[in-house]
Amino acid sequence: MEDKKSIRAEVRRRIKLLSDGEKSAAAATIFAKVEAQETFAGAECVALFVAMWDEVPTTEVLERWRKMGKRVVVPRVEGNVMRYYDYHPDKMAVGAFGIIEPVGEDEVAADAIDLMIVPARAFTPKGDRLGRGGGFYDKYMSLEGFRAVKYGVAFACQMFDALPTDPHDIPVDGLFTN
Repeated sequence: MEDKKSIRAEVRRRIKLLSDGEKSAAAATIFAKVEAQETFAGAECVALFVAMWDEVPTTEVLERWRKMGKRVVVPRVEGNVMRYYDYHPDKMAVGAFGIIEPVGEDEVAADAIDLMIVPARAFTPKGDRLGRGGGFYDKYMSLEGFRAVKYGVAFACQMFDALPTDPHDIPVDGLFTN
């Protein structure tokens, strides 16, 4: 099995080969699958992320889910921890790591989130995940009171049969790809 650094580099190479159109089409397919789940239908508060260039695009779904009446929350990195805040398109700014993040002071409690959409560098079919290396999602999903169903979203090129994992790595409950 390859080491984490090599896998991250390979995924980055693979994603660079995807056109913007391919990424958009993949996002449409992936999020249609998420929206078809009973868990999504029953979720009042959904945690999503503001995608970077090498992640499944979320711009359209952030707005669509808000218009569907979902409470959409997005992460902000504060030091070595990640916290979630309500998504308001007019209250976003470039934050840690150059990621667009929410501004505001009203943190959403971990136990308020019903469904969390989780990005990663790579996934396995059984839900193991390899992140970017900061452990932000693993730390958040380990918080006392966290109870959300965790769905991973990824391009098909991010799938691996097996990944190196550590005891603190938290797998997702479901995985959606194109």
